[in-house]
Parts: sequence; C-alpha cells; structure tokens
Amino acid sequence: MGRNDALRAARLRVGWRTVEQAATRLTEHGQRLLDDRHFTVSARTWRRWEGERPGWPPEETAIVIHDALGRWPEDLGFTTPPGWIRPENQEEQVKRRTFVSVTAAALVPGPVASQYVDPALINYFQQQLEGHYRADMFLGPHDLIGTVSAQYQLIDKLVRSAKGETRRGLLRVGAAYAALVGWLYQDAGDMHGAAFWRGVTHEIAVRSREPHLVGYALVNQAQVRTDLGDGHAVADLCEAVLEDSHLLVPKVRIMAMQQQAHGASLTSDRNTVDRLIDQADGLLSRVDDDLPWGNACRRTPGYLEVQRATCYGRLGLGQEAVALWDQILTLIPETARRDRGVYLARHATAAAHAGAPDQALEIAQVAIGIAVETGSARMRRELVTLQQAMQPWQDAPVGRDLRDALAPVTEES
Repeated sequence: MGRNDALRAARLRVGWRTVEQAATRLTEHGQRLLDDRHFTVSARTWRRWEGERPGWPPEETAIVIHDALGRWPEDLGFTTPPGWIRPENQEEQVKRRTFVSVTAAALVPGPVASQYVDPALINYFQQQLEGHYRADMFLGPHDLIGTVSAQYQLIDKLVRSAKGETRRGLLRVGAAYAALVGWLYQDAGDMHGAAFWRGVTHEIAVRSREPHLVGYALVNQAQVRTDLGDGHAVADLCEAVLEDSHLLVPKVRIMAMQQQAHGASLTSDRNTVDRLIDQADGLLSRVDDDLPWGNACRRTPGYLEVQRATCYGRLGLGQEAVALWDQILTLIPETARRDRGVYLARHATAAAHAGAPDQALEIAQVAIGIAVETGSARMRRELVTLQQAMQPWQDAPVGRDLRDALAPVTEES
C-alpha cells in the first residue's frame, strides 16, 4: 500500500510525531479557529489521510489544515475534487467570526444612553460572581462563557453612566468578571481568547485604581504564559507584582508567588519552586480580606500543595509528585468535578514518570470520564501529556489499553 508522504512530512515538520498526536493537535486547532468545540478529527481519519487513498477533507477541515500546516490539502497529497477553489475569503470570514464572538462583549461602541445606576448593583454582581465560580467547578467552560460575557457587557454599560464610588465599585467587579471570562477561554483551550480577556482585565483593573486588582490581573496574564510554556515571562510578570507587595493583601502575594513557582518549574529550577511555595504557605494564615475574586487559596483544599505537585510533575519528579497527589486527592471533594479531573490526569502522568504504568492507567480512566463530561480542554491537554509520558509502554498491553480509554477524548464520537 502506498503512503501519503507529503502529509506525513508536514506533520513531522510541526512536531506532531504520531498520528494520534496529529489528530489531537488538529482537533484543538480547529476548535479554536472555528469557535466550534464539536470539531474533531480522529486518529483513524488521519491514518486514512496518510494512506493510499486519502480522499478529500470537508471544506472547513481543509481550512483548518491550511491554518495549522501552512499548506492546502492539494499540496499535501490529497485527491483534489473537480472544481475545487481555495477558499481564502472563507478562511478570513471564519477568522473574523471567531474574533467577533470572543471580543464582542468587551468592544461595544459608545457612548450609550445615560441612566441612573444604583450602588446596590455592585453587591448584586458580586453575589452573582460567587455563583459563577461554583458553577464553573460543576459545568466547565463552554456553558458559562456566554453568560459571564453578557454580564460583563452589562457592567461595562453601567460603568459608562455611573458616578464616583459607584463607578469605581463597578470597575472593580467588572475586572473580576473579565478575569473569569479569560479563565473560561483558557480552560476551553482558546489561548487567543484568553489573552484578549486577560488584557481587558488589566485595563479595567488599572482604571479602578485598585492595586490588589492590578496585581491580580498581572498574575492572570502570567497564567496564560504558563500555559504557553514561557517560564521567563511568568517570572517577569510575577516579579512586577511582588515589587509592590507592601501594597497588596496577602492573597494576591500568594497568587503571585505560586504562579512564579510555575514559571520556575518551566525553567527547571526546583529550588526556586520550593522556596516560593514555602514563602506563600507562610502567608496563608493571614488571608482575611473580603474581596470576592481570587479565593482559590481559601476554596481549594491543599491549594499550595496542588501547585507544588503540579510543578514537580512538570520537573519530571514522578515519585515526589505521586506522593503529593496521593495526599491531595483525599482532600478534594467529588463535587469539585473539573478540578478533580485535572488533578487525576496530573497524578496519572506522575505515576508514568515514576515507572508505574498500570497505576497511571487506573487513575487516568477516572479522569477521562470527567474530561468527557466537562469538555475541559485543559484536562484534555493533561491527558495528552499523559499519553506522551506513557510512550515507553505504547506497544505493551497497558499502552494499548490507554489508547482505547482515551478514544472518547481523542477521536470522533
């Protein structure tokens, strides 16, 4: 049987070493580009594309292939159908539609009609915010992005009419809403959307003249840089926050220190990881503010040990990370579904690094079920990392069992 060597060479050029990895990466790319979480390409489909009769992909898939690999399907060994015209204009329309959907709530042109704004609305939005945080734990990102974005848009409208302390209060709560929208896009795997909304958060925080919020916004931007693997940028942003630590409540300082620890783990600096996590731990007992945002350090059991375990996993310290996850997961309630799934996936990866593939598979099977339920791209990325860590056993029964277990999150339904 012949092979489509052009497509194989193209995926290898972008670092997609296996068919399974290529299918996963193209699926993630397409979901971001098309703003469609249902877009999928299975490993089975990609394997057919690299075979003797690759056929022709659907038009939207052709656009995604071109955006990801820089070449159209007819240049990658696919069989061009009669009358095929490259849809450059359609590609631009797809990108424009995606951009507008992400940015619409934050870029409403003004001015708007003036109205009276009751100060009680500040408390109303703060109470709603706490409910959104709880819902995020149960639902994952996709079901909440529209709701939270719409509320941010309403806050933005009210800010344009509000005066004095009411306006400042709405700016403060608006920054918290923008931060949550940014987090939801990040959890959904849309790093472009996340970066845009992190920028909105920073702008609104600066307008509020609230130093705690400005620090919080910079930590949010550092989170995006962590997901992009840019450890030095993470350190730059967190150090900028901590330069003014005397102005900040302990909670914001803790957030900056733990995020800087993640940056240190990306540059393979274990000593700095431990030093920063230990310093943050010394501040936990002093967290006593009533700010409605950034309360993961109070809400999440074992919050700082979660960060340490995650950093250890990134550093390849399998046994140390497994020991920490064993302790942490006894504290995490079943109701914290999405977070528990992420932690289980990291636990499984740590087990693989520790040379325990059977344990890794057993843990992963629970995480996979949660990933299917929540649609969290963050969890999916963790499972892809697990798949890479399990490469030494890919031809063993445990490796094949893992591939079968991962099918619901890596292949078409």
